[in-house]
Amino acid sequence: YVCHIDFFESFIPKLENELGYKASLTVGMSHGINNEEKYYKRIDAIDFSLSNDDGVTVKNYELADVILVGVSRVGKTPTCLYLAVNYGIKAANYPFAELDLKQDKLPKLLVPFHSKLFGLTIEVERLHHIRSNRLPNSKYAELNTCKTEIAAAEHIMHQYDIPYLNVSKKSIEEISVAIMQRIKLSH
Repeated sequence: YVCHIDFFESFIPKLENELGYKASLTVGMSHGINNEEKYYKRIDAIDFSLSNDDGVTVKNYELADVILVGVSRVGKTPTCLYLAVNYGIKAANYPFAELDLKQDKLPKLLVPFHSKLFGLTIEVERLHHIRSNRLPNSKYAELNTCKTEIAAAEHIMHQYDIPYLNVSKKSIEEISVAIMQRIKLSH
């Protein structure tokens, strides 16, 4: 003997009445592809973000909606992927490497894409903590290295008028929305 109780029987008619809409009673609609164009746009954006991660290639930057810049471990990759998955935004990222920071200028390969650049920065202690978990007792994780790199990256962003955001106390969702609002990206 199996007892079957359909809780939806009690609530759906009341919801239909309140909302003024008839329920479709179709199973799985929240997981279906109800807009193929948006779906494929997101898939293309995910592929783009993975292919243009961490400055590995810059040949497709002209196709980017946004290019995130900042020091290593500031959250560029997860933010790019979040923008791609949730909004279909083609987001690339380029890490300011030690040489870029020492030269104290925007890398030449980024100059043509200045209008697409958005910087991420972070508090020194937070970056130190993240890097120490990744590579403990390394020069990369030293507090002074973090401090020097962040200061140099922020100086470049100021010097070249690149909008940027401190991500120390922000979730990826908050970072993504802030980027979209600040540079007027639409999905």
